[in-house]
Amino acid sequence: MMNGWQSLLTGPYRFATHVRMRLYEQGWLRQRRLPCPVVSVGNLTVGGTGKTPMAMWVSQKLLEQGKKPCILSRGYRRKHAREFLLVSDGTSVLAGPLEAGDEPYLMATRCPGVVVAVGADRYELGRWVLNQMPIDCFVLDDGFQHLGLDRDVNLLLVDSSDPAGIQALLPVGRLREPLGEARRASDIVLTRVEDVSMIPNVLEPIERAMGLSVDPITTTFTVKKLIGASDAVPLSDVRGKKAFLFSGIGNPKPFRRTVDALGVQVVDELVFRDHEAYSRSRIEDIHRRIEQRQPDLALTTEKDLIKVQAHWSISTPLFAVCLELEFLNGQSRLEKVLSAL
Repeated sequence: MMNGWQSLLTGPYRFATHVRMRLYEQGWLRQRRLPCPVVSVGNLTVGGTGKTPMAMWVSQKLLEQGKKPCILSRGYRRKHAREFLLVSDGTSVLAGPLEAGDEPYLMATRCPGVVVAVGADRYELGRWVLNQMPIDCFVLDDGFQHLGLDRDVNLLLVDSSDPAGIQALLPVGRLREPLGEARRASDIVLTRVEDVSMIPNVLEPIERAMGLSVDPITTTFTVKKLIGASDAVPLSDVRGKKAFLFSGIGNPKPFRRTVDALGVQVVDELVFRDHEAYSRSRIEDIHRRIEQRQPDLALTTEKDLIKVQAHWSISTPLFAVCLELEFLNGQSRLEKVLSAL
């Protein structure tokens, strides 16, 4: 429970989010609708909850169902002046990670057949895409707070390994909105569920804030392989070896736990801000640390790999830990919802 000074710090943020939500509810701010279904994937907290893997899974499932999906993303920290940018037309990747943003580029490379576009106004972005190609449905990446766009399915992801993250609003905690706003979700998806005993720690506070009981979809992430610059290697090849670890993601702690579970010996670790751009001097700093520690290999995330691999100039092999979304409960329920769009 927050003390007095914490409540004072979060008060202005709570007031602003409350006013914004009520303005949409009462029609003072307009929510617009695209002419085809929209599936939103988002969260209540800053930092990573697994939105990108879920957005890719949803897009691939829609593709398997015979639909023509398009992922709409903000393209956070992208280095391109154009208001809207087509990252993939479903056949070819048309922009790199700097122009598109690291996560849209990753989705474009990992989801062949899926159109990916970036722009701040996702409604206008969707209309812009529809003017160029036929699309059956949209997947709104990081869309829970993007209230200006109506959606048919509203998936809210909550990291079950981080119950402290949902205890307080910014700037004290990590919540973007009060926990009770979870009631807007059509389904709540718990991610990183490594054991069912973790579920009550995050689910019970949400249920209290909503005043409702929840039947969540539960998921975890498994490591299937390590991806290098040109090929993949089995996990058995790195077990017992010394590894240097670096990442620029919203929530680096689960990534470290994942690497530890691979059976490697982490001899050093660098943690950068989320969406780190990796300038040449930054990469040279990483190289120097590696040369000092002399590990057998370097490990990072997929979205970090795409930004550094072209500038990797040392002999230490670099691999990305490739995470796959795995459903523990609720997969058939979500598939049924998507098939009805």
